[in-house]
Amino acid sequence: MVIDKSGANLVGLMAANVILKFTGTGQIVTIRQVKYLNNILEQDHRFIKRITAPMMGFKAFHSAAATIAGIEVAHMIRKRQLTANDLPAFQQFAVLAG
Repeated sequence: MVIDKSGANLVGLMAANVILKFTGTGQIVTIRQVKYLNNILEQDHRFIKRITAPMMGFKAFHSAAATIAGIEVAHMIRKRQLTANDLPAFQQFAVLAG
């Protein structure tokens, strides 16, 4: 797992690794810290904040997850980050929507 340099995330993952090691129920998480990861994530998700800020909020977690996932997919299509780059944006969206 790649995390930023915050200590809270590191301690939480290390505690999860200890539990996994003693119980033997799963694979131990490999931790990799990157100093400026938080800045990279914030820059990439700035568009989500811009779109969701005027909204009144979400009443249920599943509706929030679906809305944010749709916003992210639309942004990825616009940035041409999907594998079907030869298709126009509206056709890529139609393929993903099913």
